[in-house]
Amino acid sequence: MALAALATGLVTGLVTGCTAEREGSGAASGTSAKGSAKVAKRGGSVGAAGSACELPVAFDIAEFWKAKAVDGADASGADGDLAELLDAFAHQGPVTLACEIDAKPAGKIGFLRVWTGAPGNADARTVLKEFVAAEPQASGAVYREVKAGDVTGVEVAYTTTSKLLDESKQEHAFAVTTSEGPVVLHLGGLDTGEHDAMLPAYELAKSTLRTTAA
Repeated sequence: MALAALATGLVTGLVTGCTAEREGSGAASGTSAKGSAKVAKRGGSVGAAGSACELPVAFDIAEFWKAKAVDGADASGADGDLAELLDAFAHQGPVTLACEIDAKPAGKIGFLRVWTGAPGNADARTVLKEFVAAEPQASGAVYREVKAGDVTGVEVAYTTTSKLLDESKQEHAFAVTTSEGPVVLHLGGLDTGEHDAMLPAYELAKSTLRTTAA
């Protein structure tokens, strides 16, 4: 998908800086508890060779959700201020947008987005902290280590506040490191209600996550 097509998502990124965080194993508002989380019905998978998005990890996606690869490094067709805005939207902290899984075909408003980074020495918690720190108006971050699929990573629950709408909403993200670099799975949503409705799809992805590296 051409990066210029992401321009429709820029308003959310532009209207939502400072980050507060907490460490711990407790759950923030909206954080799913192990053993009680609802998991969506499987509709397919992404990540493996030949799938809609080829990634360092593979996971199942919810029924009716639609995956599309995004080349976050490609700003062709844009210049000047637009190119800068697109670049800012496609990069967050140490990672670059690689895949969008759209909930609209399932009747919900939001995306499960996959971000990838270059191989390095940073662990999953460091990557995730940098990801959240780069999120405008992020606060109340709670981190915890979790086992997901066949890997262990770090999850964060936090809120973002829109200056334009004067409204806060819940966000979740999960990070793992692979031999091909870090991967961040992020679930946003139009608002907290939509976010909560999409959590089962996020839990499905997280619980089925596996690496694709040989």
